[in-house]
Amino acid sequence: MIPRYSRPDMVAIWSPETKFRIWYEIEAHACDAQADLGVIPRANADAVWRAKDVEFDVARIDEIEAVTKHDVIAFLTHLAEHVGSDDARFVHQGMTSSDVLDTTLNIQLVRASDLLLAGMDRVLAALKTRAFEHKDTVRIGRSHGIHAEPTTMGLTFARFYAEMARGRDRLVAAREEIRTGAISGAVGTFANIDPRVEEHVCEKLGLIPEPISTQVIPRDRHAMFFATLGVIASSMENIAIEIRHMQRTEVLEAEEFFSPGQKGSSAMPHKRNPVLTENLTGLARLVRMAVIPAMENVALWHERDISHSSVERAIGPDATITLDFALHRLAGVVEKLVVYPENMLANMNKFRGLVMSQRVLLALTQAGVSREDSYRLVQRNAMKVWEQGADFKTELLGDAEVTAALSPAEIEEKFDLGYHTKHVDTIFKRVFG
Repeated sequence: MIPRYSRPDMVAIWSPETKFRIWYEIEAHACDAQADLGVIPRANADAVWRAKDVEFDVARIDEIEAVTKHDVIAFLTHLAEHVGSDDARFVHQGMTSSDVLDTTLNIQLVRASDLLLAGMDRVLAALKTRAFEHKDTVRIGRSHGIHAEPTTMGLTFARFYAEMARGRDRLVAAREEIRTGAISGAVGTFANIDPRVEEHVCEKLGLIPEPISTQVIPRDRHAMFFATLGVIASSMENIAIEIRHMQRTEVLEAEEFFSPGQKGSSAMPHKRNPVLTENLTGLARLVRMAVIPAMENVALWHERDISHSSVERAIGPDATITLDFALHRLAGVVEKLVVYPENMLANMNKFRGLVMSQRVLLALTQAGVSREDSYRLVQRNAMKVWEQGADFKTELLGDAEVTAALSPAEIEEKFDLGYHTKHVDTIFKRVFG
């Protein structure tokens, strides 16, 4: 991923130095287990551990790979340069490359998950804070982009909080599903390596043994992991789209914080654009771009092929680095979001009481008017608001058929804004406990 959309901690997980360090630990722990089982001499296992402080030379490994055309062999050759060829002869005993590659990938994904969960926690904390801050800040709810009925800004934040909380739960489950390792040898039969070696390596590296692997860890696990990242990204876009709408000039119910010295346009000095949430929409597309390839990786030939390998070398870093950056960007947007309650009220009142139409409809039916006639009476007065700029309550009070069923006081009562917010506390208890 390009540096512009990267954070150092996540980038470090995917660096060659980190990868080779994990490869080394897998091989060293495997040697320990083999020595404990009497398969290799203890002295050879100890010799491998004497390289624990070595800084592996990435350029040297690349140089060897240019000849061998095999990355794991290149690494093992470089390791032998530090350990000594005699002491290193039992390294990788009974193992196959996928034992190292797949176990390493899952370790990296687990570590990436921990950073992503921290980012989600920051987003959730920001959403919760803003939800309680604006629990009673009334704004218009919209369906199809059109005014519907009143809601509150707090409920909007709470809705996004609940959605992101579900995403966090999914990520916790995906992290657990990907937390497996395999040291089972060629085609996964343990023919040349004891299953206890796998158990030892997994325990040392915080993994659980893959119950059954072929020569690779099954890729349905990875498909679920990347699908989860895609869902989280989509939820983030859901929030970003709402903020982008609110920042439209003719709406302006909220806007991204505009910092001193910030410029909105190279041509128009007046501009204050929702650039961060537009960026988040684009980043969400990049994360979702990994989902279909990850699903297509599930179907591999027989016990192994490497059609998944090139895909995962790209989507592993790109999807996690992008989502990590996006989560912290979203958190910053929510934390600093500028909210305009007065504009929310002004927008809601733009159509002069029209948003109370359902209350009048229900009152008419409860007063004995058929639903069909009630709808007709309310709609004909509502259309005068749309088409002539009339005041909805005034039109209702002047409609003889309406006043035959409802008294002026009853009509007046239907325009009480508090009616629409009376269950906000109930919803908040459901969301926040």
